[in-house]
Amino acid sequence: MKSFVTIPVVVLAGWLAAGPVLAQEAETPPEGDLEEGMSLLEKGMAMVLRGVLDEMEPALGEMQRGIEEAGRDLAPAVDKLISLLDDIRNYDAPERLPNGDIIIRRRPDAPAYVDPAPETTEL
Repeated sequence: MKSFVTIPVVVLAGWLAAGPVLAQEAETPPEGDLEEGMSLLEKGMAMVLRGVLDEMEPALGEMQRGIEEAGRDLAPAVDKLISLLDDIRNYDAPERLPNGDIIIRRRPDAPAYVDPAPETTEL
């Protein structure tokens, strides 16, 4: 009975003593394995990103067309606004009123406003 208990204890003690040695060897993988693992990781990430871009390409194309169309539609209004503002430094930051209106006030110390060429109507 005494030998039946001592054998597992000796085996357990040997296994516990060898544990740190085995763990220490496992910490430093061979250089080839590390480089191969990094290469596979890079390839995997490239595949994931390529898949995401392939799925998003139609939506991005549609968004680009929408932005170009909005630019064409808004260009005349933006040009008119720019012609009305002589110098952006002569104005305060935009202010939103409680009713939702947005006001851009001219600074009190700004020079007098000179109207650009007034619009003429042809008859």
